[in-house]
Amino acid sequence: MSNYAQGKGYKRRWPKILLIVGATVLVLIVSTVLVIRRTYEQNLRPLSNTQQTQQITIPAGASVKEIAKLLEDAKLIKAAWAFEWYVRNNDAREALQAGTYPLSSNQSVEEIVAILTNGKVSIDLVLIVPGHRLDEVKKTLSNYGFDEQEIEAALDPKLYADHPALVDKPADASLEGYIYPESFQKTANTKPQQLITAALDELQKVLTPDLRAAIVRQGLTVHQGIILASIVEKEAGMEADKPTIAQVFLKRLREGQRLESDATASYGAALGGELDDLSHTQALSYDSLYNTYRNDGLPPGPVSNFSRSSLESVANPASTDFLYFVADDEGPDKGKSFFARTIQEHEANIAEHCKILCR
Repeated sequence: MSNYAQGKGYKRRWPKILLIVGATVLVLIVSTVLVIRRTYEQNLRPLSNTQQTQQITIPAGASVKEIAKLLEDAKLIKAAWAFEWYVRNNDAREALQAGTYPLSSNQSVEEIVAILTNGKVSIDLVLIVPGHRLDEVKKTLSNYGFDEQEIEAALDPKLYADHPALVDKPADASLEGYIYPESFQKTANTKPQQLITAALDELQKVLTPDLRAAIVRQGLTVHQGIILASIVEKEAGMEADKPTIAQVFLKRLREGQRLESDATASYGAALGGELDDLSHTQALSYDSLYNTYRNDGLPPGPVSNFSRSSLESVANPASTDFLYFVADDEGPDKGKSFFARTIQEHEANIAEHCKILCR
């Protein structure tokens, strides 16, 4: 056979070869998608048939990934990734609510997400969440049905003058920042003062001698450490960023630079009763002793309560030397902080990651 004839036959077979290869690839893709889909659907089903419930606390500000890992570690769901996919596919990320929930491994991911988005918290538990100001703690207690006058009376620091958790608090300071966030058992006879005492008891457990000593090694008093922990709590969108955020603020304090914390400026505006009426930019220029854009050093007191991780970050900050950070405010990196050593790097981070609040 001539080379021409052979080439002509090969050319006639070429479309068939492409068709076969294309069909094979298509079958592989479809098969892979079906396997992934089947695996995903299987991982949405209940982990077991047990009806035993456990109380799970979803911290305020927790990311979907952090919630998914919390549920997986508690053996309430089969796979964290499936929970994340389901939340994303159903646009439920913003609807997930902090709180303490009674959950069981015989519930599907769909059922668990419905509980978390509807805020069906345990009615026999009082949840005080981290990052709340004292007025927000009051509102929380009021929402749980406690009498407002009893709440106000229970928040008088004189009632707890001898509590070891308050040994470093200035005598004239309120309990701002000291109401430790946790879930507390509530009965029909529980009084607000009992809950405040329980919160101080939890704080005392966190304030170990070693932690107190570590705070002092950072050049702070324990009360100053609590102030800075409250700022870290409010500034951090992700747990992993807390030690580095603490490092930034500690470096600024040591070098005599203003903290320039949005959280302190907002707190001052809240104290003045004007936070809700101000834009973010206006709040940053609000004239108060708490505004660290306008005042040197730490503010006069804490700006919220805080979680253990925030206090530990102040006591043991990251071994870095950043001077600036900005949090991403939209997209897949929302809440993540981006750090810089120079103002030029910082301005570049702002341009890239701060698309809403910085405009």
